[in-house]
Amino acid sequence: MNFLEKYKKDFEEYDNMEKDFIDDDLIWSQLNKWENPKPSDVRQVLKKAEEKIRLDPEEMAILIQNKDEETIQEMYDLAHKLKREVYGERIVFFAPLYISNKCANNCLYCGFRTSNNHITRKTLSMDEISDEVNIMINEGQKRTVLVYGESPETDVDFICDSVKQVYNTKNKNGEIRRANINCAPLSREELKKLKKVGIGTFQVFQETYHHETYRKVHPKNTIKGNYRWRLYAQDRAQDAGIDDVAIGALFGLYDWRFEAMALLYHTIHLEEKYNGVGPHTISFPRIEPAIDTPFADSLKYAVSDGDFKKLIAILRLSVPYTGMILTAREKPEVRREVIPLGISQIDAGSRIGVGGYRESMGNKLPDKEQFQLGDTRALDDVVRETCEAGDIPSFCTACYRAGRTGENFMGYAKSKFVHNFCMPNAIFTLKEYLLDYATEETKAIGEKAIENYINKIEDQKQVQFIREGLKKLENGKRDIRI
Repeated sequence: MNFLEKYKKDFEEYDNMEKDFIDDDLIWSQLNKWENPKPSDVRQVLKKAEEKIRLDPEEMAILIQNKDEETIQEMYDLAHKLKREVYGERIVFFAPLYISNKCANNCLYCGFRTSNNHITRKTLSMDEISDEVNIMINEGQKRTVLVYGESPETDVDFICDSVKQVYNTKNKNGEIRRANINCAPLSREELKKLKKVGIGTFQVFQETYHHETYRKVHPKNTIKGNYRWRLYAQDRAQDAGIDDVAIGALFGLYDWRFEAMALLYHTIHLEEKYNGVGPHTISFPRIEPAIDTPFADSLKYAVSDGDFKKLIAILRLSVPYTGMILTAREKPEVRREVIPLGISQIDAGSRIGVGGYRESMGNKLPDKEQFQLGDTRALDDVVRETCEAGDIPSFCTACYRAGRTGENFMGYAKSKFVHNFCMPNAIFTLKEYLLDYATEETKAIGEKAIENYINKIEDQKQVQFIREGLKKLENGKRDIRI
């Protein structure tokens, strides 16, 4: 049975809809209405954003269409301020683990598409998954996102087995404590299975929310050709009890202004339907070149670095309490410039080919990767740079394991007290990294970053708690968390 037959009954739920929650014409009418907003219009929106209140689409349109350099700088300044107030002075680290590049879809922009004969296909065995995870652990990783193509070999039972394998792989003081999932949209019954094995965030990107463009780049005779099956993937996850979901768009497929508006509409849809629980994270990767993928070589809607910077600030202002992920697709210089504008999570030390961590130990690259990475630096280098920039690298997984997810998490995230949980936990996980994995140079810089942060804390009870936790870590204890 192929995928289309397997999900035929499920598709009927969406095929019978009169319309979905993305209205292309409405989005463009809102953008066109505010083609030239006045500085006073922009400042009025910023005043609302400063209260950490999610913006409405027309307010986002004002920020998107703003061309005034003075108020654009004010947008950047406020985005930086909001990120620090909501998430504290920390950046969460993770790394992807590619499990399979076998895929039944034929997306024009993707190196993994089924018609690409210039790529070596592979699905990791359970033993190979453990090998990859061991390498990641030995580099200091604690969080991962598992990435799968859409193939009969990687059905939900295989995904569940691979998640268990990741969690069961331990090495000395190291382990992966949170495994998020990036896979094909699944049915509610399949998602209930994922819930049982303890996945972290369930991540599905719409790629493009523009209906016509979606049809052009996702062939009709593939399961990914069904726009609404993908659009409502997070709804089904929530219905199945997975209350940490993530959304994203692949920027460069269509106009970035439209995609940004659509991400907000998706957020609003989830919040309205699920008692205020919107996406746990939003991602905004830009298309990168891939082997034998000419579509990516001449993009009509390529996003410039300037627009990318603006996009990130606008998303932080529009959805102030949602995590924002910046991937290693971006070059180090781009990452340095945009991280202060609202980024809360990055990957580092990443390998994006199947078997990529093992291959990289022999100074080889898997044949071939899904796309090209812009930042190929080692985890240790990025940890060191993050500390030098005044942030605390965090490998924390405490909220997930303490049940602070979904509605519970949003209650914290929408308040000003999140950093009271996150910052101590970030410090503890950074200390673990420094003790177990860091180079001497990074260890010295990291210890200084921890001390600098502690010296700024006014609450002496919190200072005492952190120092006691640090001492326990130095004495051999691990996994200290609030």
